[in-house]
Amino acid sequence: MRPAQALIDLEALRGNYRLARQLGGGKALAVIKADAYGHGAVACARALEAEADGFGVACIEEALELRQAGITRPVLLLEGFFDAAELPLIVEHDLWTAVASPWQVEAVAAFRTDAVLQVWLKLDSGMHRLGLSVDEFRAAHARLSALPHVAPMVLMSHMARADELDSPRTLEQLETFSRAIDGLPGETSLCNSPALLGWPQVRSDWVRPGLMLYGADPLYPQPSPYADQLRPVMTLQSRVIAVREIAAGEPLGYGARFVAQRPTRVGVVAMGYADGYPQFAPNGTPVQIDGVPGQLIGRVSMDMLTIDLTDHPQAGLGSIVQLWGTSPTISELAPRCNTSAYRLPCSLKRTPRVYLSQ
Repeated sequence: MRPAQALIDLEALRGNYRLARQLGGGKALAVIKADAYGHGAVACARALEAEADGFGVACIEEALELRQAGITRPVLLLEGFFDAAELPLIVEHDLWTAVASPWQVEAVAAFRTDAVLQVWLKLDSGMHRLGLSVDEFRAAHARLSALPHVAPMVLMSHMARADELDSPRTLEQLETFSRAIDGLPGETSLCNSPALLGWPQVRSDWVRPGLMLYGADPLYPQPSPYADQLRPVMTLQSRVIAVREIAAGEPLGYGARFVAQRPTRVGVVAMGYADGYPQFAPNGTPVQIDGVPGQLIGRVSMDMLTIDLTDHPQAGLGSIVQLWGTSPTISELAPRCNTSAYRLPCSLKRTPRVYLSQ
């Protein structure tokens, strides 16, 4: 069997969720959209179900996958429904839905049901992606509150620049949100991962941790007082499948991006960009070789990459190579590869996930 693996530590996931809930001081919706950021939505939901207040997904397809797997905790459609025809499914499967556009308000108002919908009404407080304007938000709240099939709503918005600790935008959005909800009944939901970690003055009844659940620090490289409490959930690893010796002056791999400056011992690793490792990771990108710091050399191929074993006499055929996890962390690796910590685990396509705890 090909030795590439993504090891998933579900106990670390639970620990990160508890940290998010503690920082929020209220209830926490665990965001497991996009297959739990590449970690496996069903397995992550099962690991958190005993203590999570609910789960957040992007769409009804992701929600139904959880229901079909036996997950019974609340599930929120973070983007709401994409067609009014989804409303009967929302009722049938006891889902919660965001309402973020005027047409969704109209669809909910026109929907006829004996059930009661749990709506999270979304304000555009300054991100300008989804959400109602302040006036639309207050009008929608009045209209939906009068409907017998709508439960007391959660009032929500989303932070656009909370990962920039020197940006005034977060406090501007907080002021807009506070103005929009003034006098309106309902619980609130405002905090994403960077707001939880970096903005203690921004809090809400419900928080929505996403990236931090998986152990990545969205504030990196800015100082974060909680960074050392986040535990990486995924360890991406493989093994050395061949060892080569090349002379000084010899090129390595596609494009001769690496040329040996000395006689070099090269380890070939069963891991490539088809597995989700960044294709354009530069020479010197850190890896761990049998637990010892090492580095990548040469261009990453579809199925293989190469590392420098010259100063690792203990390493050879079969050595374990850690591409990310405790070291290097995803947060450290991503900027070196001109990508993001959000994208890296989501890029894993064919690498099998191995769950270390249940």
